[in-house]
Amino acid sequence: MALRLWSLAAVGYLPLALAQSETNTTNSTFSAPSISAAPIATVLADTGYIPSALIDVAATYVASAANAVQTQLIEALSKPGSDPEKLNDPELYYTYGNSPPVYPSPEGSGDGDWAAAYSHAKELLSQMTDEEKNLILTPAINFVGCSGFTGSVPRLNFSGICLNDAESGVRTSDHEMVSGFPALLTVGASWDKGLAYLRGQYLGAEFKAKGINVALGPVVGPLGRVAKGGRNWEGFSNDPYLAGSLVDPSVRGMQQSVIACVKHFIANEQETNRNPYFQGFLAPLGINLNNSVSSNIDDRTMHELYLWPFYDAVRAGAGSVMASYNRVNNSYGSQNSKILNGLLKTELGFQGFVVSDWYGQHTGIASANAGLDLVMPSGTWWGFNQLATAVQNGSVNSTRLDDMATRVLAAWYRFAPFTTPGVAANHGVDARTAAADQIIFQTAVEGHVLVKNENNALPLKAPKTLSIFGYDAISGFNTSSTDSPLYSLGLANTKAYTNGQQFGDLQYILLAGSIQQGPVPEVAFNGTMITGAGSGAITPSSMVSPYDALQREAANDGTTLYTDFVSQDPAVNASDACLVFINAQSSEAADRSELADEWSDTLVTNVASKCSNTIVVVHNAGIRLVDRWIDNPNVTAALLAHLPGQASGDALVEVLYGRQSPSGRLPYTVAKNESDYGALLNPSQPDEENPQYSQSNFTEGVFIDYRHFLQNNITPRFAFGYGLTYTTFSYSNLKISKTADHCSLAPPDKDEKPSEGGLASLYEIIATVSVLVTNTGKIAAAEVAQLYLNIPNSGVERALRGFEKHWLQPGETTEYVFPLRRRDLSNWDTTEQQWLLQEGDYQVVVGKSVLDGQLEGSFAL
Repeated sequence: MALRLWSLAAVGYLPLALAQSETNTTNSTFSAPSISAAPIATVLADTGYIPSALIDVAATYVASAANAVQTQLIEALSKPGSDPEKLNDPELYYTYGNSPPVYPSPEGSGDGDWAAAYSHAKELLSQMTDEEKNLILTPAINFVGCSGFTGSVPRLNFSGICLNDAESGVRTSDHEMVSGFPALLTVGASWDKGLAYLRGQYLGAEFKAKGINVALGPVVGPLGRVAKGGRNWEGFSNDPYLAGSLVDPSVRGMQQSVIACVKHFIANEQETNRNPYFQGFLAPLGINLNNSVSSNIDDRTMHELYLWPFYDAVRAGAGSVMASYNRVNNSYGSQNSKILNGLLKTELGFQGFVVSDWYGQHTGIASANAGLDLVMPSGTWWGFNQLATAVQNGSVNSTRLDDMATRVLAAWYRFAPFTTPGVAANHGVDARTAAADQIIFQTAVEGHVLVKNENNALPLKAPKTLSIFGYDAISGFNTSSTDSPLYSLGLANTKAYTNGQQFGDLQYILLAGSIQQGPVPEVAFNGTMITGAGSGAITPSSMVSPYDALQREAANDGTTLYTDFVSQDPAVNASDACLVFINAQSSEAADRSELADEWSDTLVTNVASKCSNTIVVVHNAGIRLVDRWIDNPNVTAALLAHLPGQASGDALVEVLYGRQSPSGRLPYTVAKNESDYGALLNPSQPDEENPQYSQSNFTEGVFIDYRHFLQNNITPRFAFGYGLTYTTFSYSNLKISKTADHCSLAPPDKDEKPSEGGLASLYEIIATVSVLVTNTGKIAAAEVAQLYLNIPNSGVERALRGFEKHWLQPGETTEYVFPLRRRDLSNWDTTEQQWLLQEGDYQVVVGKSVLDGQLEGSFAL
């Protein structure tokens, strides 16, 4: 295999045909002439995708990168003991694995709400040539501000589809007139399905206002298996039921305006070795010939944990799903027929299209036949009519090509049929609205989780003096510079390659490999943290820091403020209260190195040693351990504020001063020590047995997060579902009723055709549980009542299977009702390949967290 083939193809901008045309001139010393930019420029010009003024720049970049790749390959092969036949070893490029094959790829049925969209799509498709179908399934290199952009068919007035990040708002190249929404982790902490819908609705509206067809979110993968997972902040929760219950309304809300792209399918549970073909791509330039990490999962665990929230997303009508970087049972997510053809398109009845993650495609024919429908952002495998050629020579069936294009067009017709995509065309459009601001604010408020409140330290009551400490209180040290005022924004480590300046989508594409590079600091010292880092981050047009909001409040109350945002051991003046602001950073492309940091913990203990009323606020992009200071008697209160978006300061003041009682609950478990997470603490690494094929064996099965703690009898610091308010609640009158017509243990009919989200019978109500909750305090507040089940034969002591959130006035009593569906009461049977109800007693616990049950009962099936 020619060095030039791999050097050029690895860059991802040239078709394999061009790479193959290069002559392998290597000799026994493994040398090769430099790759010239001239022929690359010719090919790029022929595509018609790139403006002429930028062709030379792009060609020079491609040639430079390819030469660097070639140099590293030569260096690796020239080392003593290297195998001269290394590049010809098929196992070096092993990509198929042992995931069971499922073929052919099922055609979308176009049933139900999809009927009209499928009809329109097929009508347009009937007028297209195979080459035009190929165009709309592959990327066009464009510079209008999209993260990805499909080809167009001008003669049929199809202008292409714009896909764009991010989960927390529109990622534009100039951050112009868009909002910064709270991250999905904050939505998860709110436990509020209504807010999830409204956030999705207003988020989708901003994408549409900017001319974007596909919003690349929401995220339910990673689920949060690895406690240090770098992208856990992008999802809702470590629990599949909570994640599924919130992704459903999020998708429905977003798709009032645009196509939602639910990601990452599936088992994308760590960033380490997520896509190593591009690891080390720019610093120094080179490649890593390792394969991506393989998530090795048994059938039951797949269904009961990782696939669970995708059921809900597909049932909500998701228009697209993004395939993951990782391998699943040693077959890449973008070409794994079991998960794409079998689980997603057959079992879940998915009607939309599957798009690759950026540079996540590793084969052409194999990925098409396995169920991938659209590739981004490089056409290496399908571009330049290669997919159409595969159809013509019989490698890909023509019906598969038609189904791929139909799925893309149907989603476009159903959810986002506007014809002028691209952010650049809408730079002058202000996407923000006052209504969106209110939802952003309220979501941020409800995402604050009060985990400690001794001696009624909170709410604050017009203090005469207030001391504020910590790097996280302010918006930035030097907002006049070209650096972003918020440390944790944008792609990780882009500063190293752009000299700290803002960069647009051309640079995003060309520098995509760099997001694999470098460790991410545990702390964002440059200012308050409103989002995590990576492609899911957002820089809003404006934001309010905690200090900004506290200054306004102090002016109204006549409060004197003392501040020190820099020192780790500040001088502390006599104050009514001392607020300490710290954070815990996390990023795409790198897993976290630790769940706490010594600098911030020392700051807290230093302040607490001098102030008897120390209140700690943590903006955390995931689990943050607090045991070094949480039991300190001078630490009277602590808030996990998560990632609140642009309304950070205003939302915090709303909670601190008691205008709203905190109502957030933890969507994960906070341990006392890192070791409490056991094998679920760190990402998997390559070992001597598998140096090139990193294996992550999910041997814990369904026992992650709180299930792991219960199974191993480990007491956490703060339990899953935990959170305090400024009032008290009592629970009473537990009632359980069964729906007589649906209490049969018989499995669903195997001949039943799956609808969106699986068999319709899975969503039939089998039983209903209700309780009465009373606000016994003096302050209006919301209570999140949670229902946990012990399902017979599951081995799981408690599994979340219901939750409701209601605001209650003092003395008010409200009934909480929990409908239990067949799926909620079933175990996945690996023999029958079905969800089966179990014979025996179902234990029911309703309470304030997984460990704080207030009422218990049971029923039998």
